[in-house]
Amino acid sequence: MPPVRKRLPWGIVVVVLLTFAVLSAVGGCWIVTNPVHVTPQPAPAPHAESVRLQADVRHLTAMSPSRTARNVAVLDAAAGYIGQSFAAAGCTMTEQAFEIDRTTYRNIVCAFGPEAAPRLVIGAHYDVAGEGNPGADDNASGVAAILELARLVGAAKPVLAHRLELVAFTLEEPPHFRTPNMGSHVYARGIAEEEIPLKLMISVEMVGYFSDEPGSQDYPAGILRWLYPDTANFIGVVGRTFDRSSVARVKALMTAAGVLPVHSINAPVALAGIDFSDHWSFWENDLPAVMVTDTAFFRNPHYHRPTDTAGTLDYRRMAAVVDGLYQVAAGY
Repeated sequence: MPPVRKRLPWGIVVVVLLTFAVLSAVGGCWIVTNPVHVTPQPAPAPHAESVRLQADVRHLTAMSPSRTARNVAVLDAAAGYIGQSFAAAGCTMTEQAFEIDRTTYRNIVCAFGPEAAPRLVIGAHYDVAGEGNPGADDNASGVAAILELARLVGAAKPVLAHRLELVAFTLEEPPHFRTPNMGSHVYARGIAEEEIPLKLMISVEMVGYFSDEPGSQDYPAGILRWLYPDTANFIGVVGRTFDRSSVARVKALMTAAGVLPVHSINAPVALAGIDFSDHWSFWENDLPAVMVTDTAFFRNPHYHRPTDTAGTLDYRRMAAVVDGLYQVAAGY
């Protein structure tokens, strides 16, 4: 006679299934949003100046024609301005020249700290997408942020445990977007081939557009509206699903800087926007990287348009972002 199998009462089965579903949902939210409950003490630093940030953005957006791959003379003028600003901040300034289609393009590098130490790279692209696009948020804001960061590091002279490299990349935008021609890909490939120890790369991608209007923030998936604010008054830290420790560390350090809310997401690259910047180049070369961003077209209606002008940006909040990046630069 076969043994009699006892079935659990339906009530218990339902409770078990509901408990599993709730725990799965909570665990998934925890992985995605990567909450940080303890933040480090902020390192002493001068505060970023919104006036200088605005001056840098206005200088770059006033260049004509637009800073596209085809307007090489304008890109060179932008590179010259960036290089002069880096040198004035007191760093070791170098250029990484490379050739695409018999045309020379340049990444501009500003280095602080011991040369032999592992690198921490914080970079932003200085080209724009399309003619007639001033590119204020995308990405004069990111370039202005790293220029101001160079000034803060040069003034405060923190003792660095790493080689800090602030890099202005070229050719992030189409037609070279997501190709080995990107300036960041050239730079990352060099690190990988030379086996240079890299702590982390941080892509500073659009950090100037904010709004306090309810409903001003959108997301690539509807479910994310349950996890994040609907108001575009925060800065984001973005990483892949299993980049949790890097994202958490950057988030904690930026949070320590002050009052600007910092939210983060760890998600697969299949989610739209997760890899839409220079950090993609580092991932392609098996190097650690995250992105700091105002979320681009998920909040900024001027994305890749002639209306992406210097007057649309919030320089006070941009300065708060730079203060956060200083904490990362000094303490990561």
